[in-house]
Amino acid sequence: MMSLILICLVLALFFLIKGFMNSKKNPVLAHKMLRLTSDASLLGLVFGFFGSILGMISAFDTIEVMGDISSGMMAAGLKVSFLTVLFGSFVFLVSRLGILILRLILQNKPQREQ
Repeated sequence: MMSLILICLVLALFFLIKGFMNSKKNPVLAHKMLRLTSDASLLGLVFGFFGSILGMISAFDTIEVMGDISSGMMAAGLKVSFLTVLFGSFVFLVSRLGILILRLILQNKPQREQ
């Protein structure tokens, strides 16, 4: 799952960079890149939650088979399960910050031309 989230991060950064590069010469393409960045960031967040749910199901299956486990083992399993959510949230936040900056640039562009 982490590799899928990493792919979403790379795609979002690629779309953001392409949007920044085209913000002056082709605002229509920059807006398309803005939408693609938004979609890639949301997909990364969803993959994070999906990975966490799969990890929790796997951990609970293991607990069911083993029977009694220590609270330390349970805490370690939960910690690992939440790493995908953390990484997905990171992808979402970084992408959203880039989207906000790109939107500000695109909104200020017509004011400069007038």
